[in-house]
Amino acid sequence: MPTSARRGDTPPPRTGSSEAQVLRGFLDYLRTSMTAKVDGAPEPRVRTAQVPSGTNLLGLLNHLTLVERAIFLGEQVTDWQATFHAAPEDGVADVVARYRETVERANAVLDECTDLGEPAPRSRPGRPAPSVRWALTHMIEETGRHAGHADILRELIDGTTGR
Repeated sequence: MPTSARRGDTPPPRTGSSEAQVLRGFLDYLRTSMTAKVDGAPEPRVRTAQVPSGTNLLGLLNHLTLVERAIFLGEQVTDWQATFHAAPEDGVADVVARYRETVERANAVLDECTDLGEPAPRSRPGRPAPSVRWALTHMIEETGRHAGHADILRELIDGTTGR
């Protein structure tokens, strides 16, 4: 049985009053929660499937890195299922650093957006660009969904709970 560790809960952010500030504040809150769930998780359990679907904690963060890159940086992903597994040579620190670097790049792109109704910058070639509003909302629900998965997986790994 894993030993239990409890991280302090961080309440939802108090953001500015504009729609962009609220959306970006909640997205950053969820991004931070995801990295906290993965950072410090023990190898090899961080990449070991904890549920019958094969979902693993390190794979979730790898997946979110590639979703951020596709949505905000216009990178193409040809096999979404493969994104749920980190490369064997990638350790926890590598995947966390790659995610943080991607978030930094995505935020730099978002910093240039002045109208949430405009098309998202750097959208994928050959596809109509969604609005920045849609892209932010999608990333909030995508990151929130996987943060919930990560909560459960981390508790199964070593008993760590909390945001």
